[in-house]
Amino acid sequence: MADLAVPAPHRATDAWAGTSALGIAAAIAAGETSARAQCELAIARIEADDDAINAVVVRDFARALESADRADAAVARGERRPFLGVPMTVKEAFDVEGLPTSWGFAHARDTIATSDAVVVQRMKAAGAVILGKTNVAPGLADWQSDNVVYGRTSNPRDLSRTAGGSSGGSAAALAAGFVTAEIGSDIGGSIRVPAAFCGVWGHKPSYELIDPYGHRFPGSDGASPPLGVVGPMARDAADLAAMLDILADTPLPRAGRFLDPGDKQILLLDSHPAAPTDPAIRGALDRLNAAANQAGIHIARSSDLLPDLAAQHRAYCKMLAITFARGAPGPNGQAASLSDWFDQLDAQARNRRIWSRLFDEFDAVVTPANVVTAFPHRDDPYNERRMTVDGQDTSYDAQLVWAGIATYPGLPATAFPAGTTADGLPVGLQVIADYRDDHRAIAIADLLHGVLQ
Repeated sequence: MADLAVPAPHRATDAWAGTSALGIAAAIAAGETSARAQCELAIARIEADDDAINAVVVRDFARALESADRADAAVARGERRPFLGVPMTVKEAFDVEGLPTSWGFAHARDTIATSDAVVVQRMKAAGAVILGKTNVAPGLADWQSDNVVYGRTSNPRDLSRTAGGSSGGSAAALAAGFVTAEIGSDIGGSIRVPAAFCGVWGHKPSYELIDPYGHRFPGSDGASPPLGVVGPMARDAADLAAMLDILADTPLPRAGRFLDPGDKQILLLDSHPAAPTDPAIRGALDRLNAAANQAGIHIARSSDLLPDLAAQHRAYCKMLAITFARGAPGPNGQAASLSDWFDQLDAQARNRRIWSRLFDEFDAVVTPANVVTAFPHRDDPYNERRMTVDGQDTSYDAQLVWAGIATYPGLPATAFPAGTTADGLPVGLQVIADYRDDHRAIAIADLLHGVLQ
């Protein structure tokens, strides 16, 4: 992985900078370090490097240090929890009591949460220390994290490029080494794309696996939008899996036999009928194919069991548009009827059943996490943006194609680092598994990441 593009004077003396969240928790429990020491180190990293990156935009350091002291007292009493004393941040879109939740909107900059989101409650109960909140796309609706409240987040690997969105601050905080754990949200790739752009790990859980309450439009208190999920982000697979267990509403099956490479039957997809994909990303899939075959993993490059991906993408985009419009008329002046919505739900259910039949034959499907790697910052109006991908002019919203392949049927998808381009930009792929087989997705991503090393 390319080095950080910003100076990092603390790294010469910060022996804990590369330690995992679980490793930090174990060291705190063993008395090798303390929650306060780890909190102070994380704060020092942010204060040293974040002016250039602008990832941690809401800082709650005083309360974090108090929480760290309470964690140390708990350790002294003999308490043991999975993340006891581990410092982390969360996406700005989640409520943290006493902190603003603006979603990047100027009118909501002073909206102060009066309670913690469910996922924040669960991480605190597991012992995590919340340092603050990370930057987002305005309204969580872009693949850049740049808004009028907090400004722009840059990619730690190349400051001239986006860290992704809408969980861009989350991925940047992880990639910069500020923290080891984060929580994001995803409806159009908002966990997976930033993870891929920054070279970290992110998991889009199965739909309705994790309670999203407290991830809500500022000042609202309604239902969560269809298709959207909240989930963990981390710097390695073990932390990702541990966070998933903490956040999930119900216990999940473990990966079990799927840890043995010889048992694998994996489908690799490198093209989508709805949009081109950058050759550097397709090249990463080719390298993975070769490395996996060398490791004895059974790979297929096509299957008649796949649904019609072009039709699925159209259905996903229609459902997404209705969700964002909340029933308001579209550009053609027509609004979706209740009958239209039920038809959409029926089509979605049929699509998930097709994927389920595919997973009778395959353990997982591996695809790009996005059509491009991290792109240069853009300031042009969203509705005027175009992209050149593999020499072809295409819509900026083509970035939905690989996100939607898992989002529409509600399947779990783990984004993992799969190397770099010739100019040092991270390349991310995603592993998709059957519904509620989330741990299999993470375990296979970990396996494939390992064969690439």
